[in-house]
Amino acid sequence: MPTIDPAALSLEQKARILTGRDHTTSHPVREADVPSIVLVDGPHGVRPPQTAADHLGINESLPATCFPPAVAVGSSWDPEVAAQVGEAVAREARTYGIDVVLGPGVNIKRSPLCGRNFEYYSEDPLLSGVLAGAHVRAMQSAGVGASLKHFAANNQENDRVHVSADVDERTLREIYFPAFERVVTDAKPATVMCSYNRINGVFAAENRWLLTEVLRDEWGFDGLVISDWGAVHDRVAALTAGMDLAMPMDWGVGEAAVLAAVGAGELDESVVDRSVRRILALAAKATGAEATSSGTTEDFDVDAHHALARQLAAECAVLLKNDGGTLPLAADARIAVIGAFATAPRYQGGGSSHINATRTDAALDAIRGLASSPDAVRFAQGFTLKCTDEALREEAVAAAREADVAVVFAGLAEADESEGYDRETIDLPAAQVEVIRAVAAEARRTVVVLSNGGVVSLEGWHDDVDAILEGWLLGQAGGGALADLLFGAANPSGRLAESIPFRLADNPSYLNFPGELGHVRYGEGVMVGYRHYTSIALPVRYPFGHGLSYTTFATDQLEATLTGDDTAEVAVTVTNTGTRAGKHVVQVYVATSAGPVRRPARELRAFTKVALEPGESRRVAFTLDRRAFAYYNVEQSGWAVAGGEYTIQIADNAVDVTAEAVLTLPGDAPETQPLTIESSLGEWLAHPVVGPELTARLSTAAPAPKDEEEAEENARLLRMAAPMPMSQFFLYAPLSDDDRNHLLTLADASAPS
Repeated sequence: MPTIDPAALSLEQKARILTGRDHTTSHPVREADVPSIVLVDGPHGVRPPQTAADHLGINESLPATCFPPAVAVGSSWDPEVAAQVGEAVAREARTYGIDVVLGPGVNIKRSPLCGRNFEYYSEDPLLSGVLAGAHVRAMQSAGVGASLKHFAANNQENDRVHVSADVDERTLREIYFPAFERVVTDAKPATVMCSYNRINGVFAAENRWLLTEVLRDEWGFDGLVISDWGAVHDRVAALTAGMDLAMPMDWGVGEAAVLAAVGAGELDESVVDRSVRRILALAAKATGAEATSSGTTEDFDVDAHHALARQLAAECAVLLKNDGGTLPLAADARIAVIGAFATAPRYQGGGSSHINATRTDAALDAIRGLASSPDAVRFAQGFTLKCTDEALREEAVAAAREADVAVVFAGLAEADESEGYDRETIDLPAAQVEVIRAVAAEARRTVVVLSNGGVVSLEGWHDDVDAILEGWLLGQAGGGALADLLFGAANPSGRLAESIPFRLADNPSYLNFPGELGHVRYGEGVMVGYRHYTSIALPVRYPFGHGLSYTTFATDQLEATLTGDDTAEVAVTVTNTGTRAGKHVVQVYVATSAGPVRRPARELRAFTKVALEPGESRRVAFTLDRRAFAYYNVEQSGWAVAGGEYTIQIADNAVDVTAEAVLTLPGDAPETQPLTIESSLGEWLAHPVVGPELTARLSTAAPAPKDEEEAEENARLLRMAAPMPMSQFFLYAPLSDDDRNHLLTLADASAPS
């Protein structure tokens, strides 16, 4: 339908549609044929509500496929996996008459304690942005709008509605903004959802710098900005800042505030029209109000989507450890399956993204289905989710003693991690650790399969077991996917999208998370995740990018070539050197110390996932643009490339570099800052025009040093004086009035025009 002109609506109608009608829809304007926009939770499935308003997953929604959540998709390192999730979610959303699915979330995993990490992709903005962009493009190509969230710096659940994320601009620009920027500029999401929190004291919903100057003016976003549910505190301030649609309903409070502000001359009606125009543009594309389907699972292929969920889940699990070729399991092995998660799978997180799955696969059933003889698979519960049970533990040990291999399914209960609150520890529950260690002491081989939405510590039992498969949360078909991986029907190809530290205290945010007295200080700056660990050479249990396979790979013949002053082409040959078909993730990092700011030891700048048959080789190429070499210069309010050496590194993970090549970039032409008499001596000496003249006149005015020792002392004194303003230095320097006047005149003349 054509977009309605705001001028065709009364001020009252316009004020009304700026706020939600109920929990999931915007206000229609029936007199003008403006339909409601239907906005429903996602992003790894849809949550069409049955009746009551429900944003926290308290009530059960209508059935839908629960695909692998972002924590799993992040570890796939595969945009195609993300795209297939997005497209399938769109198909189901259309079935239920949904116009916008709320997701994906691209907030950075600053701390492993964030209760909502299962809904985010990675600790790295490039990986998050590439995957989210693929999800958004595929979902919107299938006719359903995306809502990129939560903009911005929403990296904890503790006090999320009020806390001020106090972050310097370089850190925002280099770590917390880039995933949003990439998705906005490349995938053009229909909507962007602002977060609850404050950013440097200003609520995101009322932050004009964030929502207008950065999002719209710099990145060119022309879609709809919506609020997180209940995130608007001042409707007029939010509207002025560029926040268009406040959700959900507020019983007329926002409407009344807008009308009063316009009537009092405090709010120009053109500001109202601006947001209304964006809402009407999205409403013109809405299909929800006119859904022709029955709105049931009969309108999409439940079986096909479940099979797809199983296929995608197998791409996401990460084989962390596999000593002695313990995995894959032999089909005729005697297997002891231990742990409550083998029969009651943990496959998604709690809160607004909680999907009412069409069905679920239990790993035990799938293992029995792949084993040569189901009778050779024995199950023991081993533990409860609440406490240690000695009888259950002994039963598990007895089963392990009689088996060729014990497979322990461990992890976190849904109550341990959810929207709305953060975790207090990364440790596995003590009861599970006790069972793992007891089983490992008796079993011939022990495999641990993990189900968790955030990083869990492997300490206290890691060295006791032979193999560890990190399953994260794999969606409703995760049980079948894990069985496929255990038996080798699928080859593990996941890579860690976040570091696994030895200790929680090693995490760079440890002393600042989750803040205090309404503020959380991002004191680690850009040194988030692997950037921190690699920069200070702090060992981790498993680094970002790590993951094993049932085959082996080699990368060689690296070539790196400058294609401009600040762009490059990189190519490398990848070979499957093993005996099984598999997939390898080629990771390209850039390392440099160039420039006036502290740089991480290396940063991920490109990646691709390559499928290869045994013995097959493939040449893969990457384009590194200006941003791959740049840092954000806060003084210049823009991206800058410093002249110097940049090392292109091909790595198996953030620690293990397999090949590297050095490029020398000329860098940007330096911006000469104007000198004043209050500029420091150091700044005057560093000036390309004034500096040499100042040095020459000081050398002429001062007596020559008698010996090398005196020369060194003079140099030390000059260094000590470098921070001194020239107004003070002139008081002590052996310069004549003519010298001073000449230098001041030269400084004025050298100022940029």
